[in-house]
Parts: sequence; C-alpha cells; structure tokens
Amino acid sequence: MPQRLPPLVAALALAAALFPATGQPRWQGDERCRLATDAVPATYAHCGTVAVALDPAAPDGPSIEVFVARVPASSAEPRADPLLLIAGGPGQSTVDFYLQLRGAFEPARRDRDIVLVDQRGTGRSADGFRCAVPEDLSLDTAGAEQLERVIDACAAELEHDPRFYTTSVAVRDLERVRDALGIEQWNVYGVSYGTRVAQHYLRRYPERVRALVLDGVVPPPLALGPDVAREAQRALEQIFARCAADALCGARFAALPQLFSEVLARLEAGASDETDPPPISALELRTLVRFMTYSAATVSLLPVLIGEAHAGNYEPLAGQARTLLRELPESLSFPMSNSVTCTEDLPYVEAAATGGLDATYLGTAIMDALEMICARWPVGSIDDGFKTPVVSATPALLLSGEFDPITPPAYAERVLSGGLSNGVHLVGRGQGHGLAGIGCVPRILRSFLEDPVPGELDASCLALEPPMPFFLTLLGPAP
Repeated sequence: MPQRLPPLVAALALAAALFPATGQPRWQGDERCRLATDAVPATYAHCGTVAVALDPAAPDGPSIEVFVARVPASSAEPRADPLLLIAGGPGQSTVDFYLQLRGAFEPARRDRDIVLVDQRGTGRSADGFRCAVPEDLSLDTAGAEQLERVIDACAAELEHDPRFYTTSVAVRDLERVRDALGIEQWNVYGVSYGTRVAQHYLRRYPERVRALVLDGVVPPPLALGPDVAREAQRALEQIFARCAADALCGARFAALPQLFSEVLARLEAGASDETDPPPISALELRTLVRFMTYSAATVSLLPVLIGEAHAGNYEPLAGQARTLLRELPESLSFPMSNSVTCTEDLPYVEAAATGGLDATYLGTAIMDALEMICARWPVGSIDDGFKTPVVSATPALLLSGEFDPITPPAYAERVLSGGLSNGVHLVGRGQGHGLAGIGCVPRILRSFLEDPVPGELDASCLALEPPMPFFLTLLGPAP
C-alpha cells in the first residue's frame, strides 16, 4: 500500500539492488512470521523473500525482493500442490487480501498450503516503489491540477523504473517463486485484475498449473477504461430494477432512478434544501455509488441512502463517502496501478470505444484521469500474445456476481468461449464483485480443488443463496 518510504528502508532497498538475481532462485528466510493488519486478526505463516531481476532482460543487473508467505495446511500431511492466491487492483497486496478474506480459503487450507506472493510494487514487495498519496485521492474525484502534482511527485519518489512493474514481468516473478519453493505444480486463484495475471501465467507456464480459479474475470483482450463507466451504469440500472421488482423496496422507494438523478443534479448545481451546503459533492457521490455496487452488503443500503439524500439528509451518504475515500488510497499501490494500466490498457483503447460515456452516471471522469496519468507515466512493454485469449484444457472454475459492476458475467463467458475448453462458469445471484467469500462458495472451491473436473462439480448450493434484502430504513430491512 502507498506509504512514505523511511530513510532506513530506502537504504536497505538500495543495498538489495546491488545483488543480482541470477542462478537458482532461493527462498530467503523461511521464518515463522505473524501476518496482520489493523483491521483483522493475525495469522501465522512461513515467510521469506525471493530475489528477482528488476529488468528480466538483464538477469545479471539489479534485483528486488518479492515477499512470499506460505500459510501451512491444517493437515499434518498436506497435498503437494498448494493454492497460490493473486490479488486484484491492480495494486492490492495479496497478503492483505488473504487476511481480509481468510475464512473463504479455510476449507481449501484443510489439506493444502496457501501461498501468498505480494506482486512487485505492492504490499511487502514495494521497497523502492512507494510514494506518498493524498488520503482523499480518487480517479473519480481528483481535479486536473491535483492529479498532475500527485503524478509528478510520485514518479520523482520512486527508486525503481516503473516500466518493470507490469503483468508480463510479474508472472516471471511467480515462476521464480514456484521454483524457489520446490513446487512442481500449484493451483492458481486470481481475483479481478488477478485473473489477468493468472491467465497470463497459465499462458506462459501451462505445465505448472494444476487447476485455475478465476473470480471476477477480466478477458485478456479487454482494455479496461471506457467499459468501467458503462458496466457501472449497467449494474446500477440492474439494482434499481431489482428494487422496483421487490414489493417492499419498490413501494418504499418508488421511481428510484429519478430520485438518484435529482440528488445528483442538485449536488452538481451546488444547491440543497439545507441552509448549509451538503457535506458530499456530486463527484464523491459518483465514486461512492460505484464502489458500493461492488458488494451485495452495501448494495442493500443504496436505496435508503438515496432516499434520505433526496429528503435532504445527506449525512448517511457523506459518512459512507468519508470512510471509502479514506480507505481507497491505502488499499492499492498508486504507482504499480499506473504502470499496469498505462502499459496494458490505455494504449489499446480505441477512440470509438469512448463514445457515449456522458450518458452514464460516471461520465468521462475516469477516462480523463487515466489519460492524464498515462501521458506523464513511463510505459513498459507486454509479452507477445498478451492481448489474445488464453487457449487451454486446464481445469478452470470461473466465478461471477450477477450485478458485478466491473467484471460482469459476460466477461467470464467470453473467456470460456475464447479458449478455456475445460471450464465451468458459476454466477452468484444478486452478488457483486468477487464470490470467494459468499455463502457456500468456499466449499465449492475446496471441492473443485479436490477433484478438478468442471463438468462434475456440484454447485447446486449456490442457487440457494438468497440476495441480501434491501434496507427500508437506516435501521435495516423489514423484519
């Protein structure tokens, strides 16, 4: 996560860069360690680092350290094929992702170790690649002048070349970690952006992947950018339609799309029914709604929050926005995210694809910000074939949320039809982005790893998971 780099850490990172990453990769450390964040209980693992070349084309050049944690299986005799987790973002720490969602992987951990690798530039693998980012920075809300200052200041703080912090380089790191740990094959789980990493790892090292799990699927040819606003609009319209179809929600919040449009217009105009200006801006409202649609739990709050704001009570919305905007910069690495997006996405956005964004509630704000960032950020390179579908008969489990606002079920279907010939796609009814921790999905995941035959996977329990009911008041849903 982005932080100021203490002088001592900077010196150590500089010293580490003097040692080349050539020869047989080694697992440095292998010490019992305590993994924790402020918000979740600690877990114990075996931790260490693996040296990798900063520039894969210069294996005798400077190296960096990639942090690795191996969480032991509950069984005294674990299987030889552990489960590798790859977090999203781009820019999220895999260790932090696991700590936040640890329960989702407990069934799988009964007889398999779980391997956590903080991708270069993220979490505990970010020495020399951190920069200070304002607490309230968001691509949805940042003004042009603020964003330019942040981009330039961030780039100036970095000790390592941003061109080497891309997916094409990261999969080489993963392979080096596998070799260092002495693992013949592993099972690979990726979520969101991590599905891009997982698919490219499978493309480059197919013999090393026993089974593949993609959660919130990104098709390799996709250039993320304009689709963000379109898919966010689609998801919001689906949520509004679901409320209208629900007897209680529809009666309590009639014409919800109109209420939302009127609140947004009121905030755009800078006026309200109050004497004081509202404690939330239109840009902040857009950002809040986009990220609330990621989770079924926060989706259940949307109608009542919009209804309260329409009645002049903006504080519930503002409270949610304050929490979200404070957490966003801390959860993702700004420089690593820039390196990935500016190398792998924006250069492949066609001009025609940006048309019609003004008709969405997000408008062009995200695309405008990405274009500004990438005009000032160093661009790396991608491997041959990187933007083509992955063709493989490796057993694959694909997971989608019905109302996912960023990686809709259609994306997973595209990946299946594009080349994963031995896969199955499951859709969580009423769910958002990421299914691993939802209902019976942890058990489905374990069953798939036990016997990775997609056509025989029993996932009937997923259809029994009801969508979360909408809140009718700030106190909760109907009893």
